[in-house]
Parts: sequence; structure tokens; C-alpha cells
Amino acid sequence: MENMVKENSLKFFKNKKIFITGHTGFKGSWLSFILDFYGANVKGFSKKPNTKPNLFDNLTFSKNFNSVIGDIKNYALLKKEILNFKPDFIFHLAAQPIVIESYKDPVNTYHTNFNGTLNLLESIRELNEECNVVIITTDKVYDNNDMKLSFKESDKLGGKDPYSSSKSASELLISSYSSSFFSDNNINISTARAGNIIGGGDWSPYRLLPDVIRCCFENSELIIRNPKSVRPWQHVLDPLFGYIELARKLNSNPKKYKGSWNFGPDENDPISVKDIIDIIKTKGLLFNIKTQNDITKKESKFLQLDISKSKDILSWTPKWNAENAVEYTINWYKDYYNNIPAKDLIIKDLQTYLQ
Repeated sequence: MENMVKENSLKFFKNKKIFITGHTGFKGSWLSFILDFYGANVKGFSKKPNTKPNLFDNLTFSKNFNSVIGDIKNYALLKKEILNFKPDFIFHLAAQPIVIESYKDPVNTYHTNFNGTLNLLESIRELNEECNVVIITTDKVYDNNDMKLSFKESDKLGGKDPYSSSKSASELLISSYSSSFFSDNNINISTARAGNIIGGGDWSPYRLLPDVIRCCFENSELIIRNPKSVRPWQHVLDPLFGYIELARKLNSNPKKYKGSWNFGPDENDPISVKDIIDIIKTKGLLFNIKTQNDITKKESKFLQLDISKSKDILSWTPKWNAENAVEYTINWYKDYYNNIPAKDLIIKDLQTYLQ
């Protein structure tokens, strides 16, 4: 029954006009391909992929798919593309998403994450048609003092590193715009908070699974910064179906579904970086590990999300636990390096997820 609901959610978007920022990124590529595969009229807006290889360039889309290469910081271009397209739905994923990179270039991180969101909000102020907007932030928006508590959507926002604070500042920006300009009109906005997402097709730096894959296929050493850190690990399909279901229900009942929503794993026990590595080792991958603590780059040691609101009100539940997520991710990469097309691998994972 639950899987039928998930597939019906996808079918709902057939012929709907969907604007996706960050469509060339890891999550954006998965989301764009799935919605395009189910017949949505998708327009993507993003910079060129910044890794080689990358998932987007390895996918094949329908003739209706429209990819616009542009920077979210370019307000004039973004506004033009949105107003010309007149979307029914917007998924905003464009971001500088790496914590370590935010220390190296904080100015670009704030410009991209905060000003990019501001550009989007200003653009949609001029839309005359109804539009439902899901803005993806992060699980790191909370004021985390490592108290080993699972964060609820109502908890205090914060962020010690530039990435986290840029995203929590964006949440405040979104809340302000929602109250000031979108409280009683045709624009409905929600934010989605998820993080530590794994799945095939991610070659980003400073992420555990992509780093493991590089080590295995390039015979390099895996550097682990914080093996004891606990994170809400989840396969990319779980939060994506959360975003999709949120957008669909936001369309049907805006007052009920506006606001912020957590999407994370349904784990009884916290899962650390070391736990994930131990799971990976059981899947037959061989790599050397070096632990390197960097106290100058502060990251929280414990981060878990309370997903009871999404489960109770949105009727969303995660399907794959951490071990499932790791297994499907590793199998994806093994098949990819055995020359199976990326689109076939996404379809295979999607079909397995919906079974």
C-alpha cells in the first residue's frame, strides 16, 4: 500500500511544470531524472557539474527536459527563467553543500546559499500563477551543542561553521519572506531538512561514500576526519520521496503543509562514521584508512533528526536503513564501473525501492 502511494505521488507530477535549481548536482540529478521519467515537464537551472565523472552528464533525459546552465547568484537570469517558465512547482537545491569548502571560501558559501535563496524568493514574488516551493536546506541548521538529542523542527537554529550558518540564515530569510510577502497569496513555501545522504552517482569531495569509491578505484588512502561522529545516514531515495510528497501535499493543503520538515533515518541506535565503514567492509571493498583529526574545522560530533512530524502529519517514512543504503550505493558504483548506464541503475534502484 505504501509503495503504491509513493508511485501515485510520482504520477501526480505528470505534465506538471517543475523548476529545479541545482539540477546538475547529485540529489538534483536523481530528482530531475525521476520526475522526467514519470512525465513531468522539468526545467533545471544550475551551474555545470563540478566533478569528473558526474551523474548528470551520464544520464539521458526525455525531449521535454530543459537544462539551463546558470548561477543561482545571477538574479536577472534566474528571474527570467522562472517567470518565462511559470512553474507549478519549484525544488530549490542549488547550494555550496560542503562544510570543509565553506571554511576555504566562506564568501562564496554565503553568496550561494543565502543570496541564492534570496534571489529565488525575489523572483517568485512576481509570479502571478500558483506555485508550490520546496526549499532544501540541511540537517545542520540547528544550534548543535552535542547534547545527543534528536532535533525537532521547532528547535533553535544555529550553526558554528560557515555552511551551517548560511543555511540557518536562509531558513530565517524564508520565514521572513513567507510572513511578509507570501502569507496570503498564490505562493506556498516549505523547507526540507535532511543530510548525510548517500547513493550512486555522487563524486563530491569530503563525503564518505564517494571518498571510499575513489580509494577503491584509484588505489588511494581513505582519510577519516572524525570516526566517532554520528550522522543521520540515509539513501537518496528516502529524502527525495519526502520532498516529492511534501510538494504534492503542499499543493492540496498549503496551510497544513507550509513550514519546515525533517527527513532522516528511522534508526533505533545512532550510526557513526566508523559504523558505516564497518558496514562497507562487509560488502567486499578493500581500502586503507588513515585517521586525521582537524580541530581547526569544527563539526558537530552528534547529529540526529526527530522525524515524528513527517511521519505523523506527512505520512512519510524512510524505507531503507543504513545498511540497506550502503549496500545499494556500493552495488550502484560496482555496476557503473562495469559499464552499466547510470540511467539504468537509477531505474533499477527506483523499482527496487517501490517494490
